[in-house]
Amino acid sequence: MPSFKERIRNLRPIRKLIYAMVGVFSYPGLMWVNKLHINGTENLEKLPKRKVLFVSNHQTYFADVITFLHIFCAVKWGKRNRLGFPYYLLSPFTNVYFVAAEETMKDNWITRLFAMAGALTVKRTWKKDGGEVRRGLDPSDTRKIERALESSWVITFPQGTTKPFAPGRKGTAFLIQQHRPVVIPVVIQGFWRAFNKKGLKFKKKGTSLQVTFKEPLEIDYDAPTEVILQQVMDAIEQSKKFMMQGAHHWKLETV
Repeated sequence: MPSFKERIRNLRPIRKLIYAMVGVFSYPGLMWVNKLHINGTENLEKLPKRKVLFVSNHQTYFADVITFLHIFCAVKWGKRNRLGFPYYLLSPFTNVYFVAAEETMKDNWITRLFAMAGALTVKRTWKKDGGEVRRGLDPSDTRKIERALESSWVITFPQGTTKPFAPGRKGTAFLIQQHRPVVIPVVIQGFWRAFNKKGLKFKKKGTSLQVTFKEPLEIDYDAPTEVILQQVMDAIEQSKKFMMQGAHHWKLETV
């Protein structure tokens, strides 16, 4: 049975209010301090209202997701490949959830507020001596994502880390195999240059931020999870062949 906090979070008026607050706060950093360039939103215009999974590479904890929410809201209002003036925040698109590590969503009041905007918090990692130890998803976390996917759009980051070219996790492929959603690959660039890892402070102003939504993947849902995962990693340009194409660029991100 959903907790009181989850029931409150699922109330659309509450989520619309939070989306509007987060949107007003973040819009200048995306459009004025930096320059956001969007491609492929025509691939979003005729998507079903449920069972759509967005898979993306990951560069900050929050700025990536916040940008996606801006774009979804703009598309709802009929805009293509641009945000324009953010009047779309008057009635934001809220039929979307995003997967996030539980520990990052408890960092401060801003992240706690953002968690109310649709975070599917999962206990995927724990830290020891300053390092990150990776582990599998808790079954309750998996069910949480599955329930959201059955009624909404879900954003997930198969690598589960902001480190470029980290291996993808089989859990994403298993979710695709079992629930057969429409899968939209997303490739982002420039966010690690513009923002700190949490995505709440500026590192370099005037950065070109790029978000590209690709066409839905044609997936053989009966294929082994390894095959599906490889297809996803190729689509979000995080597989080994893409690492070889741009190693000099990505090394800077880990500095």
